Amino acid sequence: MPPLLMTQSFHTSHTATPIPMTTADRSISPSPSLTDTAVPRTIGKVYLVGGGPGDPGLLTLKGAECLRRADLILYDGLVNPMLLRHGHAAVERTCRAEGPLGRLLPQDEINRRLIAAAKEGKTVVRLKGGDPFIFGRGSEEAAALAAEGIPFEVVPGITAATAAAVYTGISLTHRDHASAVAFITGHEDPSKPATALDYNSLAHFPGTLVFYMGLHRLEAITSALIAAGKPADTPTCVVCRATQPLQRSVTGTLNDITSLAKSAGLQPPSLVIIGDCVKVREQASWFEDRPLFGQVIGITRPEEQADDAAQQAYELGALPVMLPTIEITPPDDWSEVDALLPRLRSFDWIVFTSANGVRGLLSRLWQTGGDVRSLGQAKLACIGPATAAVLEEFSLRADLIPNEYRAEALAAALKPHIANRRVLWARASRGREVLTTELTAAGATLEQIVVYQNRDLTELPRSELDRLERGDLHWIGLSSPSIARSFARLLTPTARQHLGVKTRLASISPVTTAAAQAVGLPIAAEATEFTWPGLFRAMIAAHQPEA
Repeated sequence: MPPLLMTQSFHTSHTATPIPMTTADRSISPSPSLTDTAVPRTIGKVYLVGGGPGDPGLLTLKGAECLRRADLILYDGLVNPMLLRHGHAAVERTCRAEGPLGRLLPQDEINRRLIAAAKEGKTVVRLKGGDPFIFGRGSEEAAALAAEGIPFEVVPGITAATAAAVYTGISLTHRDHASAVAFITGHEDPSKPATALDYNSLAHFPGTLVFYMGLHRLEAITSALIAAGKPADTPTCVVCRATQPLQRSVTGTLNDITSLAKSAGLQPPSLVIIGDCVKVREQASWFEDRPLFGQVIGITRPEEQADDAAQQAYELGALPVMLPTIEITPPDDWSEVDALLPRLRSFDWIVFTSANGVRGLLSRLWQTGGDVRSLGQAKLACIGPATAAVLEEFSLRADLIPNEYRAEALAAALKPHIANRRVLWARASRGREVLTTELTAAGATLEQIVVYQNRDLTELPRSELDRLERGDLHWIGLSSPSIARSFARLLTPTARQHLGVKTRLASISPVTTAAAQAVGLPIAAEATEFTWPGLFRAMIAAHQPEA
């Protein structure tokens, strides 16, 4: 691999995506273009895929399918890394500028890498921000592939102009204000001897002007348009980080937008939208009104199980940051579980206190040749609706769910039903012993079986730890006592000093709050419903106390 490329492998136990997929999504048959048997197996294929403007939910279905099938993904720096969770391939980051993530990678080197990987027989995805053919240099890559006889396809993406406009409430072709729209580069090829833009024509264009990558040349662009006859009071909007939770926009006129953008401290990537359609943006504004808009929230769930929480954060307008402190793994030895499985029908109740417990027991049952018939007449108890939802994935319904989603409430709900009954608890390798004590005291014959391990991680990802040490996170959700203790252990003194000041902690339950406080973590909000949706509601209440 050329040394200019950043390489990383993503390992997840399932096809993890920022937007949870249904069973139907996972079973979609590949399109003929993705399984073209006419292509010799000795030569791979390249897909030039538009990744959209930043919101991971704006990736197309075909783009996601390409990522799932890829052997190698080369992605631009402007691509949201969450999109990489659609696949399991090795990934390589291509950098457009010098920086901490790598050196500048020339376009011809990217072309050579695509060609070389395809000649090795790999299915390659070149993942680009926005649309590959709109100021994305995708046509250059296509030409290079064609010249070498490499099969390729182009998968369009939502381009930044349309997405930025919609996410700021602007209709680029509002029927009362614009009959046309023009996409214009604000960053022309520096090797050109002079600008190729005709500002006189642009100034008299009968519609909306959208300049891509124009922030650094904003003063020159606006001055040139005014000099060419565009009215100085023409409504103008600058949008940076469009469609992302950190999106920022500033509205003014051609005459004052440069000073307004500087005062606001806007940073690339950005777009400049010019035209009368800008003045009605407030009528259709929606994205920046979300309850946690602009908040950066740490998700402390194990990485392979964080997608649902991350998606909820996006829907509320927040930027999720993965802060896994523990990992979930199978038992080192399945022998005890395997020995118990033939006896499942002998139990009157089977108790699950987590989604991992459901998956651990029932997946192993299936892997060893059994199925749900092995459960016999056993009734099923779940600690909460999230655990019950996983049970439904195996076509099973919970017989009992307590009103409060914690071990004490589960034990209280079970007590009237378990005297002189055989009860099995499918559990983690560690955890609270409330059920053991309470169920045994209630007269149950209790057996416990470890179906998954809960292991502490030894360190936080470096980039995320840097965020913590800068105080760049607004909230961190702590979703279990073990996660709270593990998180405290992984903090550096520099990161700790921001807790309760720049960074606030939200706890999923009173038990988690007690565990956090015991290790010196200040809790700013506590969920009243012990789920991730409950955690987010607690953050909203603390963030908007007047609501």
